[in-house]
Amino acid sequence: MDFEHVSVLLKESIEGLNIAPDGVYVDCTLGGGGHSYEIAKRLTTGTLIGIDRDKDAIEAAGIRLKEFENVKYVHNNFSDIKNIVESLGFGQGSINGFLLDLGVSSHQLDEADRGFSYNYDAPLDMRMDVRSPLSAYVVVNEYSQARLSKLLREYGEERWAERIAEFIVKERKQKPVETTSELVSIIKKAIPKGARSTGPHPAKRSFQAIRIEVNNELGILEEAIDNMVELLKPGGRICVITFHSLEDRIVKNVFRSIANPCTCPRDFPICVCGKKPRVKVITGKPIIPGEAELEQNHRARSAKLRIAERL
Repeated sequence: MDFEHVSVLLKESIEGLNIAPDGVYVDCTLGGGGHSYEIAKRLTTGTLIGIDRDKDAIEAAGIRLKEFENVKYVHNNFSDIKNIVESLGFGQGSINGFLLDLGVSSHQLDEADRGFSYNYDAPLDMRMDVRSPLSAYVVVNEYSQARLSKLLREYGEERWAERIAEFIVKERKQKPVETTSELVSIIKKAIPKGARSTGPHPAKRSFQAIRIEVNNELGILEEAIDNMVELLKPGGRICVITFHSLEDRIVKNVFRSIANPCTCPRDFPICVCGKKPRVKVITGKPIIPGEAELEQNHRARSAKLRIAERL
């Protein structure tokens, strides 16, 4: 199976994990196994747990990592991280590191029939886990105009959200919107010609927003990171790679809130709320790809890596 995926910020994230050869590491977004390969080859008696909700990714990573015997594969969503880790015999305070690469894999974008890309004609799908009942078809054809407009504005940061939602609803009254090319055509009609002449593909923001909605990408992030911090050993690290400002803001705010949880008024001479920091933030500013990586992989251009360490 061809599951090519260029791992973004590979060197930086592996260094950020500060890998101990006998440690337990969790790649929460296994993808093509690029990050996992670099973790596994640094382990001796340690264990790597690879999680992905895409069955294709699990199968492809199994082939890529076949030389390693210390890898456990889990077809699940990292939102269920506590149960996943505990079911494998690891409890609170037993994990040395977590890695999350929140981008859609190159394979998912390039596999036309998955419906993730505005560059290929395909059924409207966008599900990372095909067992999920919510697909892009459902979002586009069944959400109200107001709900569509809200998600395009909030998740896609799309300035033409209301107009696009209005055009989608108008079109679907004639017949359901069934394919990615039909959706792209509607979006292009909705965005004024002048606004389409510069910047990224006119459908990019809308496709991002619908994909985030279908896979609940933002909804699961805050609680999952908090649970991962509880599972980390003291000195253990969590590395998160994001690809758009909404994800990055969530990660930054979660890290900040667990690094500085005190709720006492600023003029109090000492803390009386009793809330203690659980992590220290290693990256004051996010780490971004260098010029060399951007030349090799244009999809890395919006990537940001943030790292925190368990106290």
